[in-house]
Amino acid sequence: MSETVLLAHTGRATGSANSRRLIREDVIPAVVYGQGMDPISISVARRDLRIALSGPAGMNTVLDLDVDGTVYPAIVKELQRHPVRRTVQHIDFIQVNLNEQIKVGVPVRLEGEAKNVMSNNGLVDLTMTEIEVSTTPRLIPDEFVIDISDMTVDTTITVGDVPLPAGVVATADADLPVVTVIMMRASAETEAAADDEADGADAGEAEAAGDDAAE
Repeated sequence: MSETVLLAHTGRATGSANSRRLIREDVIPAVVYGQGMDPISISVARRDLRIALSGPAGMNTVLDLDVDGTVYPAIVKELQRHPVRRTVQHIDFIQVNLNEQIKVGVPVRLEGEAKNVMSNNGLVDLTMTEIEVSTTPRLIPDEFVIDISDMTVDTTITVGDVPLPAGVVATADADLPVVTVIMMRASAETEAAADDEADGADAGEAEAAGDDAAE
């Protein structure tokens, strides 16, 4: 499981004006909180945060959050972003106990090519972009990779079908779909036209049989 040290500092002035000043200086206001501790207002350098979360675990990286020399094992609980520029404006860190279970969302990534689905004018639909799991912080998977190569138009991959590493349990119902197949409208129209053609052929045969009987 990916982990890294992220330096943070206390003593930042609170309030909207002060937060905007920090952001202009590429420093992000933040707070760290958790069970058994009072929330601490801190700040982190934007560049340091970007580097800390750039590994394969991304947002689920277990951080050694170094606050003025005191280290808190923590993960990012929430990022608040600017509504237009989408830059990070504030961060909530939550301190974690490395031996206790926590619930986190793990991203899902598809690999492979569903040739059978495509040849039948279907599309693979990722209905669940992340799967929530319960595990200890150091065992959080970076991602779940699902191979769709063998999918057909009748395939549905559920939560229960996704292999989980030891010590990791999905919190969602095992029957919930993660990957499904959507049939394109053209395919449905083609099938309907084929059905109509078959019905017409059946009607023609019945009419011909009636004429033969009348003779």
